[in-house]
Amino acid sequence: MLTPDARQAIDKSVLCWLATSNSNGQPSVSPKEIFTSHGDDALLIANIASPGSMKNVRMNPYVCVSMIDIFTQRGAQFFGACEIITKSGDRFAAMAEPLFALAGTDFPFSSIFHITINSYKEIVAPRYRLFPETTEEEQIESAMRTYGVRPDSTASD
Repeated sequence: MLTPDARQAIDKSVLCWLATSNSNGQPSVSPKEIFTSHGDDALLIANIASPGSMKNVRMNPYVCVSMIDIFTQRGAQFFGACEIITKSGDRFAAMAEPLFALAGTDFPFSSIFHITINSYKEIVAPRYRLFPETTEEEQIESAMRTYGVRPDSTASD
């Protein structure tokens, strides 16, 4: 079940990592840019250019997807079984719609990784555990100093 915290992690992340393994158990992690939640217990990830991930999922459907907001340094790790939804399948059009809305025409894809989530855990920076009084605002400020970035004052919410 996707909790409100899990959905927030998905919505605030701009990149996720899909971890798969081959038939020998060799792990592989691949970044994914176009993803969203689906229903109460699934993730959809556009397969833009991931032949290795596809091959691994066909051999071993169990995957892990991790994502984090780099500024708050909070996120989520999702575990589940992955199914490949191809363009020729009946469910592709409906599942692809929210992904096409995110991808636009820049990133064409003809298959989707559909992950049915069976467990989830929160990812938090060690600072939150070591210094429980740390606020998200302090963590964001620290991350901005570390990465040398500032919010765009001309951007609107």
